[in-house]
Amino acid sequence: MDMGKQFAAMLPEHRQFIEKQKVFFVGSAPSASEGHVNVSPKGYDVLRILSDNRVAYLDLTGSGNETSAHLLDNGRITVMFCAFEGPPNILRLFGTGSVALPGTEEWTSLLPLFPSLPGARQIIVVDVHLVQTSCGYAVPFMSYEGERDTLQRWAAQKGEAGLEEYRRNKNEKSIDGLPTPLGLRGKDSM
Repeated sequence: MDMGKQFAAMLPEHRQFIEKQKVFFVGSAPSASEGHVNVSPKGYDVLRILSDNRVAYLDLTGSGNETSAHLLDNGRITVMFCAFEGPPNILRLFGTGSVALPGTEEWTSLLPLFPSLPGARQIIVVDVHLVQTSCGYAVPFMSYEGERDTLQRWAAQKGEAGLEEYRRNKNEKSIDGLPTPLGLRGKDSM
């Protein structure tokens, strides 16, 4: 039984696997040992492979902003994909991440790669230094029924002004009190 392999970059079969997945998970943690480790599920068609060692995903407004705070703190990030259909497989991308905010050159160059979704708040870019596959033998079969539209409806109802206010109140600091790039940008404009 082959339990795992490591690669310096994504191979064509890794890219094909990633592109078929309907959900992925993002893990990050602050530098402080008492800080909270965060794992976030991501849906929608928001992840793009930019090269064999770089991916990016469009991050939508949500109740927290832990990943961006952790990236600002130490840059560490893991993106995980699981096969819920077909042959068992787990694929992890270990890397260093950064945040592209609206109005920046990086945001402007990357945004056209993604679908237009209400509530887009930032793009997370991951420079991958290790790709690891593992068996996934214990991951259950689950079938994809479709995307939930709740977040899109919520964001559309809030409108851009409402989303900006929500981000000011909920997305400028992590649950551990770490600043996020959105929070730092808000201080720069004062």
